[in-house]
Amino acid sequence: MIETFLPLLQQSDLPRIVNNVKNEWATSVLSDVENLTEEKVEQVLNQYLKDFKEGSLATKGWPRGASAYTLSKAALNGYSRIIAKKYPNLCINCVCPGYVKTDINQNTGFRTPDEGAEGPVKLALLPYGGPSGRFFDQTEEGSF
Repeated sequence: MIETFLPLLQQSDLPRIVNNVKNEWATSVLSDVENLTEEKVEQVLNQYLKDFKEGSLATKGWPRGASAYTLSKAALNGYSRIIAKKYPNLCINCVCPGYVKTDINQNTGFRTPDEGAEGPVKLALLPYGGPSGRFFDQTEEGSF
């Protein structure tokens, strides 16, 4: 979807993308942030698919539970950094809003929707020249 919207975003004076992600697991599989490439992200995704088809997710160390969801968020986090380098005029960041009370989790989250929106809104309103290609844990910059 990012690639589809790039031509439109590049026409804007303040182009920005804010991606909602989780980050706990991303650091172990896509740890070399400075040398991260689209090919590396794709390689990780293809390895996951291969291991899934072979029924070897647990033995290969993939995250338990919602592993496809977790991996998709890790890949989005990595891909966002790649796009930020490739398009320096674009402000693209990732944010983990925390465990927010929503219908998808039967309202078991710890944060209200208003609290969960603070980080994404902050990033959407960054001024020109603000950080790009970064990960934010709620409203604070975190490590990848």
